[in-house]
Formats: sequence, C-alpha cells, structure tokens
Amino acid sequence: MAYEVGGKTIETDANGYLVDVNDWNEEIAQIIAKEEGIELTDKHWDLINYLRDEFINNAGNQPNTRNIVKAMSDKWGEKLGQKDVYALFPRDPSKQGGRIGGLPESRRKGGY
Repeated sequence: MAYEVGGKTIETDANGYLVDVNDWNEEIAQIIAKEEGIELTDKHWDLINYLRDEFINNAGNQPNTRNIVKAMSDKWGEKLGQKDVYALFPRDPSKQGGRIGGLPESRRKGGY
C-alpha cells in the first residue's frame, strides 16, 4: 500500500505503517486518520506529537499506554485514565496514534 500526496508516493509496510518516518506530514496524518475513522482534534495532535517527539528525539522510544496517560495528564493539566486516551485512539493509543503519526509499528504488547 502507498499514499499519493502532493505528487509524491509515500510507501507503507504491509500493516499500513510508513516505511520512512521522514515522509510523514500532517496531510498524511489526516488521510490515515480518515481511513481509521478518526477526526483529529487538538488532543489527538498533542498525543501524536508526543509520540513523534519520543521516537525521534529519544532513541526510538515508543511509550506504552501508562506513559502516554501520564504525559497527557501533565500536558492537559487533568487526571486521566487509560479510557481517556483510548477514547481518542480506540485501537491502542501507542499503536494507532503511532501509525497516524507516521512511526514504525510497535512490537510491544499491552499498555501497562
């Protein structure tokens, strides 16, 4: 599978994850999110940007759900639970959010 964006072909692996994290942009994120049935809000973008920052600037770190909940609680100034981030990305915030964020597929299991 591949995406055509701005006259450029963006390659994905068999599971729909971008092959090259550097090919990602917000337009591609919108396309992937639409395929997933998600309308991106500011909270979605906060989580996506957190995942991208962790991966790109922290040696490929892909936070689990527990770390995502903690980071978003700090960012949004409210106490969150796992259900709050799953409301944004029902198929797993780290995996679905990472896919929309153009990151490689996480091989980690579970959230906690």
